[in-house]
Amino acid sequence: MSQKVRGIIARAKGEPVSVETIVIPDPGPSEVVVAIQACGVCHTDLHYREGGINDEFPFLLGHEAAGTVETIGEGVTHVEVGDYVVLNWRAVCGECRACKRGEAQYCFNTHNADQKMTLEDGTELSPALGIGAFCDKTLVHQGQCTKVDPAAPATAAGLLGCGVMAGLGAAMNTGQVSRGQSVAVFGCGGVGDAAIAGAKLAGASTIIAVDIDDTKLEWATGFGATHTCNSKNTDPVEFIQSVTDGNGADVCIEAIGHPAVYRQCFEARDLAGTVVLVGVPNPEMTIELPFIEIFGRGGALKSSWYGDCLPERDFPMLIDLYLQGRLDLDGFVSETIELGDVEEAFHKMERGEVLRSVVVMDEQR
Repeated sequence: MSQKVRGIIARAKGEPVSVETIVIPDPGPSEVVVAIQACGVCHTDLHYREGGINDEFPFLLGHEAAGTVETIGEGVTHVEVGDYVVLNWRAVCGECRACKRGEAQYCFNTHNADQKMTLEDGTELSPALGIGAFCDKTLVHQGQCTKVDPAAPATAAGLLGCGVMAGLGAAMNTGQVSRGQSVAVFGCGGVGDAAIAGAKLAGASTIIAVDIDDTKLEWATGFGATHTCNSKNTDPVEFIQSVTDGNGADVCIEAIGHPAVYRQCFEARDLAGTVVLVGVPNPEMTIELPFIEIFGRGGALKSSWYGDCLPERDFPMLIDLYLQGRLDLDGFVSETIELGDVEEAFHKMERGEVLRSVVVMDEQR
């Protein structure tokens, strides 16, 4: 039978979110109910609240989460009851063009639950990124659950569900950073710092952090940046060239989503270097680049979707690195909060006071 649980709802564009009762149906074919242990407050949730994704209100927010499989529907073979899982929004279909050509990280038809979670009055909810995890329990497709080592606490493991994976993957998967390379990361929030951590894991010898906030640059140093540049006071292109023998960086990662910052990335890369865009731009933004420079510099201009990750491949590996002490996921957790504190966490995010606020469900406290 269906269950009633608490969840964070965004009812209208720009309005404060609220804790409300939501109804979770029994899982149907290929569906799973997951008891959420912790869920990070990601900027994408704020985009949903502000109407920046679509206008399919009301939204059930939250998507960067870990928890335990509580019940499973007919035909579920991917997970079992009791499995400890990180939720993901790339449940690959295996049948689309991308999947069939062996590029499942670009899957065009990722799976979500077929049934809808609702408010008590029957109003259907749109779960953020097909997950909706700011709640005690959520309903997802079995492919959205990635089993990982339960030794990793949910406050850390859940972060792989979105922002940290996006940054790590931007460096390791999309940028293909390799040993001895130089990397510049523009924007040192959660995604940018994860890109720095990914560059360090990949063996980059020079890692340059660029931001306009000295506090964020200090955070970046903790994740592996070897040089920092406050671009409010110093030209970042000139600075990057000065610490790379005048050449520019092998890989420049843009973690803001702003045309002016992207232009700096483009100008700061070495010949045959790579630019990776992982920051999410406003749909109305445009950019103009000198066409001859695109040709003359060579290299590649890439976009990174979800860090070009494959959850089944990447999540368990990264959790293992965390448990070995080689990836500091705990360092991204600025604070743990209760479900009712999400609205204030959005404001802290906007003020640049936190890397991640993480909701810990009451039964986990």
